[in-house]
Amino acid sequence: MPGQLLAADIKIGEINSYSGLPAFTEPYRKGWQLAVEEINAKGGINGDKLVVISKDDAGKPADAVTAANELVSREGVVMLTGAFFSHIGLALADFAAQKKIYYLAGEPLTDAMVWSKGNHYTFRLRPSNYMQAAMLAEEAAKLPAKKWATVAPNYEYGQSAVGVFKKLLSEKRPDIEWVGEQWPPQGKIDAGAVVEALAATKPEAILNVTFGPDLVKFVREGNTRGLFQGRTVVSFLTGEPEYIDPLKGETPEGWLVTGYPWYGIDTPAHQAFLKAYQAKYNDYPRLGSVVGYALMQSAAEVLKKAKSTDTEKLIEATKGLKVGTPFGEVTFRDVDHQSTLGAFVGKTAVKDGKGVMVDYSYRDGAKYLPSDAEVKKLRPQN
Repeated sequence: MPGQLLAADIKIGEINSYSGLPAFTEPYRKGWQLAVEEINAKGGINGDKLVVISKDDAGKPADAVTAANELVSREGVVMLTGAFFSHIGLALADFAAQKKIYYLAGEPLTDAMVWSKGNHYTFRLRPSNYMQAAMLAEEAAKLPAKKWATVAPNYEYGQSAVGVFKKLLSEKRPDIEWVGEQWPPQGKIDAGAVVEALAATKPEAILNVTFGPDLVKFVREGNTRGLFQGRTVVSFLTGEPEYIDPLKGETPEGWLVTGYPWYGIDTPAHQAFLKAYQAKYNDYPRLGSVVGYALMQSAAEVLKKAKSTDTEKLIEATKGLKVGTPFGEVTFRDVDHQSTLGAFVGKTAVKDGKGVMVDYSYRDGAKYLPSDAEVKKLRPQN
């Protein structure tokens, strides 16, 4: 019958905040759809076709868990993948542990995902808050600034990012003083008030963790009120096209950021991905595109290596697994289920009226992770 799944189809579930944060999740969907097409064109999973059943969590943990339940009980998926927001990723990780189903998280960045709340069933692709904070703190420690203020969305991701950046920078520079913190609600920043409150603490440098529409408002008010003049800003994620592109000519210059300068990465793996993505979508990739693509590549490699859809065999197959991605080969660590995918660190600049990254380099995630002994203290050993 047309449209009916054959017994040989391998179904995996995918959940994300498509209606909640389309700037990231739309390119992410394009990325994973491209990967699935390529995987099936090359013979699928050991000859079986890979089928992805996707659901929208609307940015709500309860909706994500409902979607996961439907995917597992009704659709019979053999694994779950996806999520964007950290609190949703944690809800899905908890679901995976309860239902004993394999979960490969793409985007959620909180360290709790693989450490304090890590579990047997959950793995993560993207470089965590700790990893990105370590990359940024390495550069921030070289700055003369001693008085620092922070601004971050008041939920799991923002709290985790600020906490770990402060810890890592203070370890490198015990002379640093933290003079102020601002915690606007995610997606609802009162940017004028936040900028004023930050300026009042007279910082020499600012850590920014806002993203999406909040970042645009923060930058606009900060530019208008001169907050960034003569001050260094260190900023998580701001160099990602989904967040820097909407800033256009308002992009502040010289911010130290993590991001994705897709226009300047000339490795063979990235060139092949860029060419395929542009050919299919007539558009340039965002970081979400890379995450979606690498997530499905990883899921396929797990299934191929396991030669089974049994949960325990999938888990065993992922430990120490090496996967080729547009950023090069990554390894999923046995000790904490974190991949060694890295990030680009550089500075913001304006070119032809657009925000870009300059002076960037790729930082291999493996070099920014704590030792196995340290991880064992951070992660429940069961």
